[in-house]
Amino acid sequence: MAQIAFLGLGRMGAPMAARLLAAGHPLTVWNRTTARAEPLLARGARLAASPAQAVRDADVVLTMLATPDAVRDVARQIVPALLPGAHWVEMSTIGPDAVRELAAALPSEVTLVDAPVTGSTDKAEAGTLGILAGGEADPVEQLLSALGTVTRTGPLGTGAALKLVVNTAVLGAVALVGEAMRLADALGIPEETAKATLGNSALGGAVPRAFAEGMHFANDLAVKDIRLATEITDLPAMETIREYFAAHPGIAHEDIAAAVTRIRTEKP
Repeated sequence: MAQIAFLGLGRMGAPMAARLLAAGHPLTVWNRTTARAEPLLARGARLAASPAQAVRDADVVLTMLATPDAVRDVARQIVPALLPGAHWVEMSTIGPDAVRELAAALPSEVTLVDAPVTGSTDKAEAGTLGILAGGEADPVEQLLSALGTVTRTGPLGTGAALKLVVNTAVLGAVALVGEAMRLADALGIPEETAKATLGNSALGGAVPRAFAEGMHFANDLAVKDIRLATEITDLPAMETIREYFAAHPGIAHEDIAAAVTRIRTEKP
């Protein structure tokens, strides 16, 4: 069975790595904060002291990191250590330009697949993520199926591109739910009635996300995703949402549900 290295054990990465262990894959892990690896080590994973050490014997490398800069930093360390014939599956939300930048730095005998995911921590734990795979994903598709359902999106970079489209829609819809609930409050509509009715509307998919508990998605990550999208083309509604977050720096490490509450209750 292929040797796998998993780099990045945050709220999404840790349960994803656990799914690979549960599927029986030999796994080496690395994370900046080593304590995050302890539950995986107890289940048989090996801990690497550095990204380069993690990948030196790996047939498949998966990265799940917070920002494009974090991925670039890890890339500088792992590219010289990757085995000829290795497959690097980049699963972070970094946008297509960053994916193409990574590809340009790789030797020809290493394959890069961009495969960001849709879904939150509950789906990561259950192995039911959506995986948007761009590039030559055939050799890793079966492996990725342990994490969820793989959708082939086309050439390298298209998975990262589609992820921005999805996140733009979701984050915009969640903000709309917050404002709709603000209007419901102003009109005296009972909260549960408003929630249930919105849940049966065209915004139905965003309502559970707007009020979810225990599925943490920090607002600083939302701002990062909105910035990546608005740098590509003019998106006035998303720029307004980005400006809201910029005007409230104290909510950076709260989650999206907390932001919805603020949108709903704060005075303009």
